[in-house]
Amino acid sequence: MTTRLGLGLPQMRQYDLGKDVPDVARAAERIGYDSLWVFERALFPEPATQGLYGIEGMPWPDSYRHVADPLVTLALAATATERVRLGSSVLVAPLHTPFQLAKALASLDAASGGRVIAGFGTGWSLDEYAAAGIRPFKERGRVLDEVIDVCRAVWGPDPVHYTGRITGIDSALVGPKPARPIPILLAASSRRAQERLVDHADGWLPVGAGVEQIASQWRALKDLAAERGRREPIQTVLRANARCSAKSYEGADRPAFHGSADQIVEDLLAHAEIGIEEILVELQATARDAQELKDTAAEVYEKARAAGL
Repeated sequence: MTTRLGLGLPQMRQYDLGKDVPDVARAAERIGYDSLWVFERALFPEPATQGLYGIEGMPWPDSYRHVADPLVTLALAATATERVRLGSSVLVAPLHTPFQLAKALASLDAASGGRVIAGFGTGWSLDEYAAAGIRPFKERGRVLDEVIDVCRAVWGPDPVHYTGRITGIDSALVGPKPARPIPILLAASSRRAQERLVDHADGWLPVGAGVEQIASQWRALKDLAAERGRREPIQTVLRANARCSAKSYEGADRPAFHGSADQIVEDLLAHAEIGIEEILVELQATARDAQELKDTAAEVYEKARAAGL
């Protein structure tokens, strides 16, 4: 089976949101990409109160200083395309009120003709949680549970009923409904997060950090699914945070998806071989502008398909 390829949409400082998002979205669909993706970074604390991913001393990348809202970005892409699916990898779900997020995603799915993929994570930034003011960081897992439950309720038949820690819906008509059941995919690394995925979600959103590590995580997740009696297949979309350069990366310590277009394609093929169904190629951080992003996306796609991906 051919591995599907997705492309990250331009959300960073070097891009013109209103012009470049539709332009890149149309180009990606024309090139042949199967999906378009966004991520969420709500703010950039300065000075930083914690390191990247919560790791002390690890600096935040400058590209996080300016990241456009993910749902606005997807809406712009939806109006410019007809075929590609529209996903998030990831929305930091606990930064949003569950009901409003569920309704926004349903509206986007209805408007796009059933193309939305809801990718959720819990995030790691204390500053973002403080700014959002929904619930404390320590409650992030419980908030994500409620987001999933509220989405299922709001996207389901009317009248909608739900009682949770944040959300209370006695009995209400809530529309528009999604054009079809929206798949929910989760970024899950801890045991508790993996259990949530197996029990309540449709798929997994790993981040490419080396094919051996991903293969090990994928085996463990499938074993957990079997242990918990899951029968439905787990969808997989890998995020490949690529750094594409004109020259090949020399040395045995090359990070995954770093180097020339040919080297990135090598990594795409290796991850496809372990059973990953779809790979999101994120190229926007190192592109200087939308034209370079489109050119690089075309080169990677064409070489990947020529290599048999």
